[in-house]
Amino acid sequence: MSELGGLSRLRLVGRVLVVLALAAGALYALRHRHAALDPIALSGVLAVHPNAVLLFLTLHIAASLLFIPRTVLAMAAGLVFGTEWGLLWATIGSVLGAVAGFVVARYLNSGLIDLESMPRLGPVLQRAEAGGWRAVAALRLIPVIPHSLANYALGLTRLPIGQYALGSVLGQLPMTVASVELGAAGGRMWAGTTGWLMPTLIGAAALLASLLLPRVARLKS
Repeated sequence: MSELGGLSRLRLVGRVLVVLALAAGALYALRHRHAALDPIALSGVLAVHPNAVLLFLTLHIAASLLFIPRTVLAMAAGLVFGTEWGLLWATIGSVLGAVAGFVVARYLNSGLIDLESMPRLGPVLQRAEAGGWRAVAALRLIPVIPHSLANYALGLTRLPIGQYALGSVLGQLPMTVASVELGAAGGRMWAGTTGWLMPTLIGAAALLASLLLPRVARLKS
């Protein structure tokens, strides 16, 4: 009994430390929100770093945990890495960030919260749980739901992490493409170089798709 009690206390301490770390990080991001929400400033840091990709992925995970919009990171990826590599790293970063929030929420919850006891959010999460990756993708397409909030909320479900990751990739892709392409186009325009028209058109088309797809999904459901 004493060993079980000690293990329970250790788990409680671990959860408290995680919550405190997230709260401290969120407060820090809030105090420095002008820099945190500025893709140009972020791209300036990445451009001079010797391992820009690793730093970008690390910052993407941190941003996903601290409620910093992932579109800021995706635009910075377009500015620093260009369209092709920017899309690759932004897609990987968005999935890693989504999985990080999902795992943290699942660790903190560990059966403490019952979805049936949540009158508003519970039924939505239960439908996502039953719908698998398709439901996750559809939920990700809704632009008004913050990325970090969706990560934490879906971590309360019993969704398999593979289905969650797949649905997150597919649902986040249109907005990721839009942000990377527009970021790359803006960088080229700012530098006074050519080649900005095509990424602008692709970004605008992806942005339009991200706005229309949720409506199409609702019509089919």
